[in-house]
Amino acid sequence: MVKCTSWKWESRPIFAIVKAKYGDTRGNLIYNKTANNFNQAMATAGKITIAEVEELVPYGMLDANQIHTPGIYCPADLPGCELREADWNSEITRP
Repeated sequence: MVKCTSWKWESRPIFAIVKAKYGDTRGNLIYNKTANNFNQAMATAGKITIAEVEELVPYGMLDANQIHTPGIYCPADLPGCELREADWNSEITRP
């Protein structure tokens, strides 16, 4: 017979996915305009933060007073890709 014990439910998300205007190689992020409203809170809420940055710069190039999310919350940044207009207009074909 299995004894039922109390469960501990985590209210903290595992992943937080944010998009930033600028990011450096150590994970410091600067958001663009209103993206700062929820991205800063989400980046600090998740256990693992994944950030897509529009412009990835070397460490030390960002002004320390302008950083919205420090690198301790986001260990690595992913450079974003540019979408061409042809990508938006292409038809999706299913096999």
